[in-house]
Amino acid sequence: MTTAPPRPPTVADVTETTTQKQPVPRGGEFGGYRPRSPELRAAAEALQGLRRELFHDAFAYRPLPPAAADGPSARLLPGRLRTGAAYAPHAAVGLAALVAFWAGVAAGDTFQDLFALVRGLLCAAPVLATLVRPVGAFWLSMASAPVVAFLGGQAAGGWGSFVCHFAVLVVVAVRTRPRTAAWMWLVTAAYSLAVTAVLDRSAYGPSTAPMLVLSAFALLLVTVRHVRRAARREVTAERTVTAHERSRRTLLEERTTIARELHDVVAHHMSVVAIQAEAAPYRVENPPPELERAFATIRENAVAALTELRRVLGVVRAEDYQAPGAPQPTLADLDTLLANVRDAGLTADKVVTGAVRGLPPGVELSAYRIVQEALSNTLRHAPGAGARVEVSYVLGGLGLRVVNGPAPRPSLVEPSPGAGHGITGMRERVSMLDGEMTAGPTDDGGYEVTVFLPVAAAGDGAA
Repeated sequence: MTTAPPRPPTVADVTETTTQKQPVPRGGEFGGYRPRSPELRAAAEALQGLRRELFHDAFAYRPLPPAAADGPSARLLPGRLRTGAAYAPHAAVGLAALVAFWAGVAAGDTFQDLFALVRGLLCAAPVLATLVRPVGAFWLSMASAPVVAFLGGQAAGGWGSFVCHFAVLVVVAVRTRPRTAAWMWLVTAAYSLAVTAVLDRSAYGPSTAPMLVLSAFALLLVTVRHVRRAARREVTAERTVTAHERSRRTLLEERTTIARELHDVVAHHMSVVAIQAEAAPYRVENPPPELERAFATIRENAVAALTELRRVLGVVRAEDYQAPGAPQPTLADLDTLLANVRDAGLTADKVVTGAVRGLPPGVELSAYRIVQEALSNTLRHAPGAGARVEVSYVLGGLGLRVVNGPAPRPSLVEPSPGAGHGITGMRERVSMLDGEMTAGPTDDGGYEVTVFLPVAAAGDGAA
């Protein structure tokens, strides 16, 4: 089967393809593809910011919440006054509204006429509105300024509107964001300059300049306050995250240490099992084939388990970690440990109750490390105090109790605050063995650590 060769494209095909791929311009030639200039884009973003800060939900209901009752100043007050101090911002706004009312009433030529009362109410209403509708109060203050000026003339309208608008700017800036404060100041400046140019008189006081300078300085202070509070919150959040990460890292490091020690203990005993299983047939003269196969199976399983153990637990080793050459410490080494802490200045006694018996290597090692860490905490937090170590061999497990008294006063060595990682490590070891642990201060000012590590009886694990 043959196919016809493709025909060469004609001029009509090329023209049709070009026409289909070429987009149709909108808004005139190249009108749909002309990029917007950076100036226009910046102006559009500025208008969007103005709309978002001062026009969008301007009259939304946002009541002023009570202040925190646990602030530095509130802690110095008694109980009843502390509760009332939560409404100190509301009282400050009410006082500012009273001052604005007085400025609107007393600045005119006549003090007792109806117009003076209306002027005072128009000056006080926007300030009170900041308690529930902060951005709306700003627009109320802008709208009331020409009405107050019309009712009272230049002096009464200017000074009353000055106090009203200045108080509104400060309160709204405190309740909102620095960006909102900047937009309010710009709108106020544009409004004041426009009124001055058109009517040849100032909307706020005898001159526009004092209003703009004073409000700019006040809004700058409020902005600095906002920035400091935001920075303080960020620092607090970072400290919280850092403390959490430090605690988590300490926990992981302790688990890594436990895994290393567990690897060393179990790997040693599994190696011994493999070697003994390999050498056992040679200790018996003419062993039966079944016995040789049994020992061979034991050795293979021990080697396989040792390989898996090294593969799983060996990944937690650091590159520079070296396995200890000496055997891991056990409860039999407590006397040496107590001798060391006595040389460091700690009076330590040991009491053993119950029938001393051999325990699993993991329990022996964990019990030794717990006692070691408890004595280290005593040296660190209560230097010069006496300590008592109680080891109880009970039915079903091992009990440990390390208690120390309070540090003597005065002491030649100051206590070290520590980081609390020792208790975390002890809890990790106890949790690994499904044990129980309590730690806390005693009635006489000392500290007590009590641990129970369960140990299965010899016949419990038999199948």
